[in-house]
Amino acid sequence: MPEPTFTPLYSYMKYPEDEMKKRADSFYRQVQNRRTVRTFSEREVPRDVIENCILAAGTAPSGANIQPWHFVVIGNPEIKRQIRTAAEKEEHEFYTHRASPEWLEDLSYLGTDEHKPFLETAPYLIAIFEESYRVLADGKHRKNYYVGESTGIATGILLTAIHHSGLVSLTHTPSPMGFLNKILKRPKNEKPFLLLVVGYPAEGTVVPDISKKTLSEIVTFY
Repeated sequence: MPEPTFTPLYSYMKYPEDEMKKRADSFYRQVQNRRTVRTFSEREVPRDVIENCILAAGTAPSGANIQPWHFVVIGNPEIKRQIRTAAEKEEHEFYTHRASPEWLEDLSYLGTDEHKPFLETAPYLIAIFEESYRVLADGKHRKNYYVGESTGIATGILLTAIHHSGLVSLTHTPSPMGFLNKILKRPKNEKPFLLLVVGYPAEGTVVPDISKKTLSEIVTFY
């Protein structure tokens, strides 16, 4: 078993209390403006912007620092077309057979349906996979830890980085998503976690008139 090694925490920045409050408020004001959109422009996005957003996601904490995630960035029109075709097939089943009346009622105010043109219109799709186990050099399998939690945290950072960069996104989760493994040639130890649609909003984009819960509704202090 290897011995642990440590390094000083040079990266920590200490701020005066007033500055901390300003920074916390400023960050909240910025992310408060993040909205999910469903109409995307075909305008190209610089690849290095996407690369840096993914690097930011890769800074997320993870169980035993295994970093059990993999990001597949799709800009190829033909692959996007294949993904749309497969996703809309699953979405059709969802809206016509799988979803309960209560679920459909809860979705109704969003105005969604089985048609997902944004999967082809947006310049980039990012398929996020969670890695359930590692394959070692000798071919043996090694368990990963807190895979869903770790991948979820990384995805949250990715969403925030995309918004911070001036882009918009949509979290898309057709169920099941096994078609992503086939289309993107991902190994058996990877499971699709989420499909993220990324780009600029189309001109005239509108979003549902919704609100978020208040502080008192989402937190309890002791």
